[in-house]
Amino acid sequence: MSAREIDHRAPEPPYRQIAADLATEIERGDLPPGRPLPSEKALTELYGVARETARRALSVLREQGLIYTVTGRGSYVTEPADRAGEDERQDG
Repeated sequence: MSAREIDHRAPEPPYRQIAADLATEIERGDLPPGRPLPSEKALTELYGVARETARRALSVLREQGLIYTVTGRGSYVTEPADRAGEDERQDG
């Protein structure tokens, strides 16, 4: 993996830029369901950010339902079917 650029002057905070970058990789299939994401430490090295920034980026992806985290093991991409339930609308 090569280093990726974060625009520190952009209106979007770095953790959101990282989350958007990873979300794009998930949606493209570069990070398929069940595959582990890079660790917080790896993300800090890849993007040149603090560990808390990497942690917040992963938190955004969890909130979006794109990943789940197993304590002591890492974060993994969710199955698309697991994500679909969050977008369903109730009729009535």
